[in-house]
Amino acid sequence: MKKEIIIFCFSFFISFSQEKAATYLDVQLFRGNVYKHTDDIGHLITGHPDGFMLSYNWKTFGKKEWQQVYNYPEYGISYHYLDFKNRYLGVNQAIGVHYNFYFFNRQLMLRISQGIGMTSNPYDKENNNKNNAFGTKIMDNNYFLLQYKKENIFDKIGFQAGFMLTHFSNGRFKAPNSGINTFAFNVGLNYNFAEKQEFIKDSLPSKETYKEKIKYNIAFRTGISEGPVPHLGQRQFYHIGLYADKRIGRKSALQLGTDVFFSRYLQDYIKFVSVAFEPTHDSYTKADTDYKRVGLFIGHELFINKFSIETQLGYYVYKPFNYETDIYQRVGVKYYIYKNIFSGVGLKTHGGRAEAIEATIGIRL
Repeated sequence: MKKEIIIFCFSFFISFSQEKAATYLDVQLFRGNVYKHTDDIGHLITGHPDGFMLSYNWKTFGKKEWQQVYNYPEYGISYHYLDFKNRYLGVNQAIGVHYNFYFFNRQLMLRISQGIGMTSNPYDKENNNKNNAFGTKIMDNNYFLLQYKKENIFDKIGFQAGFMLTHFSNGRFKAPNSGINTFAFNVGLNYNFAEKQEFIKDSLPSKETYKEKIKYNIAFRTGISEGPVPHLGQRQFYHIGLYADKRIGRKSALQLGTDVFFSRYLQDYIKFVSVAFEPTHDSYTKADTDYKRVGLFIGHELFINKFSIETQLGYYVYKPFNYETDIYQRVGVKYYIYKNIFSGVGLKTHGGRAEAIEATIGIRL
């Protein structure tokens, strides 16, 4: 799945290749804790993780309508280094692309990032079998920042501080994959490379004038996953989404639809369970149990230029094999290649447990 994430990152910057904008650099230090989202990672929490982050950012000033609508956001690329203070986990590094959004007179900044990460100590059956969090060296990484930010305090140097949540997981591309969530306090400095520019404040059309009919979407999602038990084997999965959405303004659309899941790794896991447990055991299931699942979901899509951020909450209405919870979530980023054709990368989870990194192609009619 790392190829799909790299393609997404490349598309992110291609979409802005024609725009000239002021830039700045920020450097931050952070220290925090690993969130214990499941009991089986308790042995991986032995200290307070710390690290640093370097980010290069491009500003927008309102040359396009969407920039004014979103209060002149920024986009950029970042690198962060995280030492878990645990001999099994080692250190992680990540590079990603991000958006910065501003609130309260541009003193509060929210950053959303998607990228790829790498661990120094992945799971190894012989040499590192205690690391049940990272089954592969290359992983998906997402992080969020919420910070107070002030620019140009001393000439072109500014200050920022706040909180960070970073998530590393391979999306069960290969078992084991409990994943690690780290929340931390961070503090840093920023440096502007250009002189201060004024925002363009054109009058925007009234919100009431923005109307759009109900749209119908078909999304095909695929990738590779492995069951929760190591060495069962990686299998291709196919997830098909059929849903309707209704724009409720320039920024947002509400969704309602259904998912059909052909997660072929479950076939291997069902066979494993059928022989690993006695028929009287709570986890036992028959080898011919249907692996397919069907879910209903509601969702929200936040449109940002040619990109959008999609979040969905679903419930399985058909799930013969008792696997994970009945509720699932999806969060992803979409890029509209043409007006009605989109691609994207998403993460399907059950609470804090990732199930799949999905590469998506779809159409919105």
